[in-house]
Amino acid sequence: MSVEWIGYGYAALVASGGIIGYVKAGSVPSLAAGLLFGSLAGLGAYQMSQDPKNVWISLVASGTLTGVMGMRFFNTGKFMPAGLIAGASLLMLGRIGMKMLQKPHQP
Repeated sequence: MSVEWIGYGYAALVASGGIIGYVKAGSVPSLAAGLLFGSLAGLGAYQMSQDPKNVWISLVASGTLTGVMGMRFFNTGKFMPAGLIAGASLLMLGRIGMKMLQKPHQP
């Protein structure tokens, strides 16, 4: 059983983005969304650490953030924070997709 370090790092990035948005701009919605989706990503990373095929919470969290932040990046053209989170979420989606396609290891 391996620890899902990349998933935990992604969760920390999302949560810290919400905190930074609150500190810099006083945005309570950024704080709430960052902590909610960061927590979901952290829970998903924990579940994937326990069972590598249990990807559904991570898939929903990263998929939602890819769509929402991708649209925000498309509309504003600003890389920070929308482009960064959209890109990281898209990479996480690709990683989860690869995990879904992997065959289980034989002991």
